[in-house]
This record gives sequence, structure tokens and C-alpha cells, in this order.
Amino acid sequence: MRAIDLNADLGEGFGPWSMTDDAGLMQIISSANMACGFHAGDPNHMARVCELAKVNQVCLGAHPGFDDKANFGRRRIELSRAELCNMLAYQIGAACAVASVNGVQIRYVKAHGALANMAAESSEVADALMTAIRSVDASLAVMAIGGSQQVAAANRLNMTVIHEAFIDRRYTDELQLAPRYMAGAVLEDLPTMLRQVDQLLDGEIETISGERMALHCDSLCLHGDGEHAVHVAEAVKTHILSKGHQIAATLS
Repeated sequence: MRAIDLNADLGEGFGPWSMTDDAGLMQIISSANMACGFHAGDPNHMARVCELAKVNQVCLGAHPGFDDKANFGRRRIELSRAELCNMLAYQIGAACAVASVNGVQIRYVKAHGALANMAAESSEVADALMTAIRSVDASLAVMAIGGSQQVAAANRLNMTVIHEAFIDRRYTDELQLAPRYMAGAVLEDLPTMLRQVDQLLDGEIETISGERMALHCDSLCLHGDGEHAVHVAEAVKTHILSKGHQIAATLS
């Protein structure tokens, strides 16, 4: 038996529009990644996520991404190190301020979309990400894609790392997330997702080529922007509990 964290990306809307059922997901997860206004989110959505996290006693993290709402932060944008650090400090600082006003605290940072993928692959981007996090608040942890350059960069700075894995994404043999354009890269049926959950709980993953590889994780990501996100999240939580495991945030 082990404890595993369930995280989801929340607050991903703008004005009257929302992609996620924040209230529904917040009753299931143990950690919430709050969009900070660039790829999605605005001050009111952020405040609502903070309120829900407080009521449901969910650990709260900042979820910064590229300033690219049109592509939901999934388009790669090349920035200088200074530009990247400034962009991250802006978003993380805003998240910390909104959280403080609403009586909660940002405990960690998880990069979004293309930014996360670039930081997983590039030591330079990963180092800029970790440096920016530390510059805002040295006590912040990082939720990093397990086995990636993000983890290596965080370890170099002696940061607390939450190793993350994905229940609905296939992995390459290099333990990178398979690109979304690749056939089979995104898992869509629940039984296949639950099989991947079992693998991850056992500390391994079957890659898109069929190889079995070791992969440690502390937290499982439940994508909140799908039509059946709450149903999938409930099923995953029920499945994990039925195996005798516990759901709990990695950060106490």
C-alpha cells in the first residue's frame, strides 16, 4: 500500500468561459494546479480556485505557461533566459498574491503545456524555470515530469521535487511524453488509463513502443479540460482506493 497524490489543472478559463469543472474536480483531487493568467485564467478564476482549495483542503500550486491563449499554451515559444524568468516570476508572483488574499498558500509550481515539455527536454529551459521559482520564493517545491530535465535541474538547486506522471499520455522510450500529434499519444478509454495507473503505482511504464521502463512518481495528473474529466477522475480515485492505496498530497 502507498499514498499517491492526484493533481489536476484548474482555473483554466477566462471571463465567463471555463474549460474545467473546478468545483467537481476539487472534491476528488489532493493537489490543484492554478492557471496564472497567460495560457488561461484571470484574477476571478484564480480567486475561485483558491476558495475551493481552502474549502476542500487541497494543496495549491501555481501553473504558469506561455502567453498564448489562442493555442492554450501548447505552442512552443523561444524566449531568452531573462524573458523566460520574467514571464515566470510575473505569473508565480500573481498566483502567490491572489492566494494570500484568499487565505491560502501556493506550495509548488508546475509548468504548463509547451513550457513544461521544453523544460523536460532542455537543461537550459529547466534551469531557467527552477531559477525563476527560487527567485520568487525559495520555499516553493516543483511538480516536475518524472525522469526529465526538470527533475535534474531541481535537484541541482536542492529543491523539493514532486515527481509527476500522466495517466492519459503515452511515453517515448526516452521517458518523454509522446507528442500529441503521434498516433496513440493520448489515451482516451478508461480501461487503458486504469492499466497505466496500475503500472505507475508499481513504479513502471509501458512506452509507446511496448518497452517496460522504471518510472517513479509521487503524483498522477488528471487532465481537467476533457468532457468527461470528473467521471474519469472519480473512476481513477475509486480504482486506486480499491487497490488499498491512499490519496494524499505529497506536500503535508
